[in-house]
Amino acid sequence: MNGKPTDSAKDKPWGGRFSESTDAFVEEFTASINFDKRLYKHDIQGSRAHAQMLGKVGLLNTNEVEQILSGLDAIEHLADNNQLEWKVSLEDVHMNVEARLTDRIGIAGKKLHTGRSRNDQVATDVRLWLRDQVDGISHELRRLQRALIDLAEREADTILPGFTHLQVAQPITFGHHMLAWFEMLQRDFERLQDCRKRINVMPLGAAALAGTTYPIDREYTAQLLGFERPARNSLDAVSDRDFAIEFTSAASLIMMHLSRFSEELVLWTSAQFDFIRLPDRFCTGSSIMPQKKNPDVPELVRGKSGRVFGHLIALLTLMKGQPLAYNKDNQEDKEPLFDTVDTLLGSLRAFADMMPHVQPKADKMRQSAMKGFSTATDLADYLVRKGLPFRDAHEVVGKAVALGVETGRDLSEMHLEELQSFAAIITADVFEVLTLEGSVAARDHLGGTAPAQVKRQVLAARELLG
Repeated sequence: MNGKPTDSAKDKPWGGRFSESTDAFVEEFTASINFDKRLYKHDIQGSRAHAQMLGKVGLLNTNEVEQILSGLDAIEHLADNNQLEWKVSLEDVHMNVEARLTDRIGIAGKKLHTGRSRNDQVATDVRLWLRDQVDGISHELRRLQRALIDLAEREADTILPGFTHLQVAQPITFGHHMLAWFEMLQRDFERLQDCRKRINVMPLGAAALAGTTYPIDREYTAQLLGFERPARNSLDAVSDRDFAIEFTSAASLIMMHLSRFSEELVLWTSAQFDFIRLPDRFCTGSSIMPQKKNPDVPELVRGKSGRVFGHLIALLTLMKGQPLAYNKDNQEDKEPLFDTVDTLLGSLRAFADMMPHVQPKADKMRQSAMKGFSTATDLADYLVRKGLPFRDAHEVVGKAVALGVETGRDLSEMHLEELQSFAAIITADVFEVLTLEGSVAARDHLGGTAPAQVKRQVLAARELLG
């Protein structure tokens, strides 16, 4: 059932061809102003550059350019102060800004759209907006990386158990663990910078799909807007959303990493691990259990990763069946993209704020590292250095571990005679490699967990970040 007709279609900027009014429901259903109004600054930024370019090539006179620039400044001021009325009847941010400009300055406002279309305009706006967001996200990534470096330096000697299959594997240092997270984020940062290069291409001038008959200067407009270059093909320029999909893919990887961090923090704050203390301000309590202190920030970030993964699939699905060039489907690209940015920025900010205040419980971690025979590999390596083939050393240590399981003792707690019963080549110096400190210190090579290596990698990381 149709809704009440709106005002005459002739009132629309595109209404000349239409003879009946837009259905009221259809007008609401097809409008994007409720979410794309957040692009207003970048829409105005693009319009300023377009007006200056039209003036440069003689399509606008100096007075008209000045009127347009002054009018756009006034509109931006109103929008900044929440004084601009956004009208659904004008569909989107572009026509709202243009209509308000025309209301303010008259005929010059109607000339602004010369040589462009909403198709290349929206593609330009989104790229300008996303370029700024990538810069903001990169800043938060760096802030989190610096927090991890500081934590790694402070806890370079702190021992905790390293896990595989969530079973105690080998002792490592807390600083080494923090630098593992740092490396993940460094790859994320590099992906964002690479993605930014493909975002930083200007569609403006492609018009609807075929370019324009006016003598525009796209290189000049690109220079004004800080784009690396104009898009080379007008069809591709208006229909390309690869940059948004690529960004959302990079965002998904960052959220996957944050989710993994979150899982470890949740485990480490549990009573069963009790490895770290999170500040109260990043946790909440229970409405029924007075003793509870819940790690809500990492839990929520872990959960939010799913919505970003969903947005990536949504954007891929949105684009997979579209013929060239622009289609109305592309209106659906903004909400997933906007929410991806909001979710990622919020998650990174929460982690960057929280991680400097994480307090490791060194005694608890050390006690845990003593369980599970975490220095068994060190004993095997010791036997190999004494001349025993590794597979034979592996079997010897396995038998020693079996005794430890049976008697409830760690390898370091056994008597020398007991160890010698498994391999006569074992001497008193074996206990130097069976200590936790000896184990981590022995891995003193690039990428190893030795405190000395952690400190070197901290210096290298600081140099990398400048």
